[in-house]
Amino acid sequence: MKKAVFPGSFDPLTLGHCDIIHKSIDLFDEIILAIGINSTKESMFSLEQRTQFINEEFSNHAKVKILTYQGLTVDFCKEINADFIVRGLRNPADFEFEKTIAQTNKKLTGIETVFFLTSPETAYISSSIVREIITNKGDYTKLVPKSVRSKV
Repeated sequence: MKKAVFPGSFDPLTLGHCDIIHKSIDLFDEIILAIGINSTKESMFSLEQRTQFINEEFSNHAKVKILTYQGLTVDFCKEINADFIVRGLRNPADFEFEKTIAQTNKKLTGIETVFFLTSPETAYISSSIVREIITNKGDYTKLVPKSVRSKV
């Protein structure tokens, strides 16, 4: 069984996240959307809201599961017996940043990282941009799935 972890804050879930998740569904038997809990970071949406966004969006995909974790992603992967980490790449800067982490993870734990290029339609979207737009009462609706649009 090929089990992968797609870690993130998903604060909020964006169309960019959805793009990567849909690509992952075809490759893996199980995708764990791992919501990282960082006690030093203030989230715009509660853990319950973020979980609800994902549940609503992927309720008809049996391969998609949602879990939360604290600490290192690779430790979480070992804990749940996942051999792969999924990451999305929007641009060359993402690649350079993610490559170093992926190589370190592979060397220390043997866990492989699988990179997916975001589609051109979603490559510019980030949760931080979406949060900024929401905070300033802008139109964020073209950047997030229906599950988020209906709750904000």
